[in-house]
Amino acid sequence: DCASALITSVPGTVNPCVSRSAHCMCVYVQLYHGAICLHITGVLQVGGIRIYTSGDLEAVNGTDIRMKCTFQTTAPINPSALTVSWTFRPLSHGREESVFHYQQKPYPPIEGTFRKKVVWAGDVMGRDASIIIRQVKFTYNGTYICQVKNPPDVHGTVGEIRLRVVTTASFSELLMLALAIGGGITGVVVLLVIIVSCRRCKRRRQRREGNEEAPRKERKDPTAW
Repeated sequence: DCASALITSVPGTVNPCVSRSAHCMCVYVQLYHGAICLHITGVLQVGGIRIYTSGDLEAVNGTDIRMKCTFQTTAPINPSALTVSWTFRPLSHGREESVFHYQQKPYPPIEGTFRKKVVWAGDVMGRDASIIIRQVKFTYNGTYICQVKNPPDVHGTVGEIRLRVVTTASFSELLMLALAIGGGITGVVVLLVIIVSCRRCKRRRQRREGNEEAPRKERKDPTAW
């Protein structure tokens, strides 16, 4: 077994622990056999859970913001044991505050800064631990920490999001909004042009067909006086 492997040598070879001169080799053999035993029993086969976040976010005061957090785990997802914890660390380096907790169902805070301000937006089976913060304030500036544990995969890094609440949207956000509005208006104009063109073509065809039928109706019977 593994215990005996640490103190015995391989049959047919000289035991390195016989003499003091072989002390170093004895330690080496013991460590080598010990590492093999630990690997076989699975003690060394531990994987850390990985958390992915958006890093830096900017939100306009009074708007809602989605705090995206996804994860990868080496263990099968156990919905009854998996936990998600969100905490907040303010810019003033004050004490950390609980923002949200999830285990089988959402547990929003019942008191504190984020009371009635956070809703669950994730899906643990889809490896999503995201939340939405409603009507952000300037006091929400700081670092948000997302931690996921999926036993036995409970070790690993945490995800961090640095939120900055501003008075107005940045130039890049305004540009994207303008492009989106402009694109929508352009699409509507193109659609209207197509509809009007189709109607005009239909009217022209009807007029042409009417002009062709008119001479036929005006023809008289040659035998009539």
